[in-house]
Amino acid sequence: MASVAATPARTPNGPGPGEASASFPTVASVPGPREPEEEEEEEPAEIHLCVLWNSGYLGIAYYDTSDSTIHFMPDAPDHESLKLLQRVLDEIDPRSVVTSAKQDENMTRFLGKLASQEHREPKRPEIIFLPNVDFGLEISKQRLLSGNYSFIPDSMTTTEKILFLSSIIPFDCLLMVRALGGLLKFLGRRRIGVELEDYNVSVPILGFKKFVLTHLVSIDQDTYSVLQIFKSESHPSVYKVASGLKEGLSLFGILNRCRCKWGEKLLRLWFTRPTQDLGELNSRLDVIQFFLLPQHLDMAQMLHRLLGHIKNVPLILKRMKLSHTKVSDWQVLYKTVYSALGLRDACRSLPQSIQLFRDIAQEFSDDLHHIASLIGKVVDFEGSLAENRFTVLPNIDPEIDEKKRRLMGLPSFLTEVARKELENLDSRIPSCSVIYIPLIGFLLSIPRLPSMVETSDFEIEGLDFMFLSEEKLHYRSARTKELDALLGDLHCDIRDQETLLMHQLQCQVLARAAILTRVLDLASRLDVLLALASAARDYGYSRPRYSPQLLGATCKELSTGYRHPLMELCARTFVPNSAECGGDTGRVKVITGPNSSGKSIYLKQVGLITFMALVGSFVPAKEADIGAVDAIFTRIHSCESISLGLSTFMIDLNQVAKAVNNATERSLVLVDEFGKGTNTVDGLALLAAVIRHWLALGPTCPNVFVATNFLSLVQLQLLPQGPLVQYLTMETCEDGNDLVFFYQVCEGVARASHASHTAAQAGLPEKLIARGKQVSDLIRSGKPIKPVKELLKEKQMENCQTLVDKFLKLDLEDPSLDLDIFMSQEVLPAATTIL
Repeated sequence: MASVAATPARTPNGPGPGEASASFPTVASVPGPREPEEEEEEEPAEIHLCVLWNSGYLGIAYYDTSDSTIHFMPDAPDHESLKLLQRVLDEIDPRSVVTSAKQDENMTRFLGKLASQEHREPKRPEIIFLPNVDFGLEISKQRLLSGNYSFIPDSMTTTEKILFLSSIIPFDCLLMVRALGGLLKFLGRRRIGVELEDYNVSVPILGFKKFVLTHLVSIDQDTYSVLQIFKSESHPSVYKVASGLKEGLSLFGILNRCRCKWGEKLLRLWFTRPTQDLGELNSRLDVIQFFLLPQHLDMAQMLHRLLGHIKNVPLILKRMKLSHTKVSDWQVLYKTVYSALGLRDACRSLPQSIQLFRDIAQEFSDDLHHIASLIGKVVDFEGSLAENRFTVLPNIDPEIDEKKRRLMGLPSFLTEVARKELENLDSRIPSCSVIYIPLIGFLLSIPRLPSMVETSDFEIEGLDFMFLSEEKLHYRSARTKELDALLGDLHCDIRDQETLLMHQLQCQVLARAAILTRVLDLASRLDVLLALASAARDYGYSRPRYSPQLLGATCKELSTGYRHPLMELCARTFVPNSAECGGDTGRVKVITGPNSSGKSIYLKQVGLITFMALVGSFVPAKEADIGAVDAIFTRIHSCESISLGLSTFMIDLNQVAKAVNNATERSLVLVDEFGKGTNTVDGLALLAAVIRHWLALGPTCPNVFVATNFLSLVQLQLLPQGPLVQYLTMETCEDGNDLVFFYQVCEGVARASHASHTAAQAGLPEKLIARGKQVSDLIRSGKPIKPVKELLKEKQMENCQTLVDKFLKLDLEDPSLDLDIFMSQEVLPAATTIL
């Protein structure tokens, strides 16, 4: 609000000449200069999935609110148990699942089971049924072709739009097209993300992306947990209560050195989608190897700095689509685009033989320079931050410049108007101000006099009373009305014209949304590979080799050896080991050894190194040859939960059953201490039966590592002899009463579990340990177990002393004392423990 006050001095004889003083507040209440705002926390992403199942094929599409993008999967065959659909659900964790109300028995059973999973975290998805007519093929095509997409230029004709969409969406995949149509119907009905907007505002869709699950390695959630690939922990900060979780000590945690959120998101996606595609894996390793060379360290650091300015472009584009753009969004977009140009220039100087460098150099087109140039020439960042709204630079629109000049000249002009108004006012009024209020116009403001008590006292001849505020009366006069007609509502006119320019600028950016999306894809890929290269450099990882003809993995210990990526960071020293599996021999490895000798760590490092190679990372081994692996199964740790309603042993059986029913000759199976959750004989029998089942498969036997303390498995020869079985043990040495662990794997079978040594380390009393060893020896020799005489005698003496003490406390002169009761209740029961 602008205000001008002129206050002449007055004498008792009447008005007289005097000095005029004027105060000139700013035109609008504006904040002072401040630093650019930090990027806001984005809302939690939600995924809405639409699925159709017919004649053994799946059609899937889902909408991701984090980037306002629709992802679709071409029609894919699936088993009647819908394993492929379950894999998709495990990976994307949808908020809702939309499908047709007309379904066959298999899908009905699957959805019923999904809806009953009360333990599903963070919550089970909402199952939504739409009428089958909403999934009609023709109506689905019509919805797709009639959609309002910001990435399609408005200048395209209907035919050109159809051709453009046909180049993105395979319309020959009929189930997928129907799923897309049903998804669009659901989005329009629920109005996802635009619930509070006008009804003519549609759900923003910034792109269509294809996703496939072919060549993926199957890994279940139990394996991710026991191998500590991911590990969520409660966040210690009270300011993070909303999210509640942070990444703990995990493989993802130590490898995640990404500078932008989308890089971190892509790394998590790679971890959930390990692949067998050797071309994709080698392309990732080529980039990592390039940045590991010492001469490229400076280039890697420069690219890392540029990637720190790549921000959440899809969120900005979504706001532009909804006309919710903020000043900070323009700053973030400007920095992102200029950083992308820096990445392009840097990659043009790098070897174009590497696919990623070539893609960035070619696909970061001059459209980026056009966007940056437009924003830089139009947006007045300093003025926008000062006024907390979009403002444009001078010399963009002559009409806006002229209105701003008139607005800036108002204070001096209004001073003169206020002086003239004061001359015509009652002499009792000491001063007056002419103020400008946006949307209201120019007003005459005078201080409230003591005589002005009632509303009727506010009336002044020639003035129209408007309102009272802060002990000041506001009026319209002939001059203020003339000012309204002459100058108009300058402030609002300027805002309206600048908003129109902002809309035009938004349209220019949205027309080039495709290149911005591609920038995000390639920049996040580069960010992930730079993060993996940084970790490989710091931790001494090496490049794995892929051997498709090898069914399994071979990790050879040379020099630094083959290590557990997490344990080596926590232990003072770590002993590397070699591991070989695959071929026609040693496909089942039975590992025995004392407790705490390193059997579980050995199994986990085999699984982790294989996993790291399958996501395209360097691995903690001097040499690693990774064969064709299609799945990793584990039974290492029981993931207990009350909500599951299952016993510990039942959970163990479920994990083993997954491996028995699904493992192929290309699968890696890790089993640790299976059978210990039940009777020893039953557990041993189950373990032997499972191993014999795999051995009976012959050449199609999976690659199995079994760690066990059931030495009877070998001593009783429960497994058939043959080249498929290899016995390994953890090397130890007895030094008197001490047991020395070498943590080294070697061929052979452990002679004893050395449980007494572990018990001593845990702090159990020596008497208990000695007795335990004695009972163990008696069981092995088949002799009866008798109570210890010394312990029995001590117990008898204690019981005798207790009985004597009770007798001495009796008052024999008490007439109410009944000795018969004392004999029956105290003496006779104690006699059985004394005699």
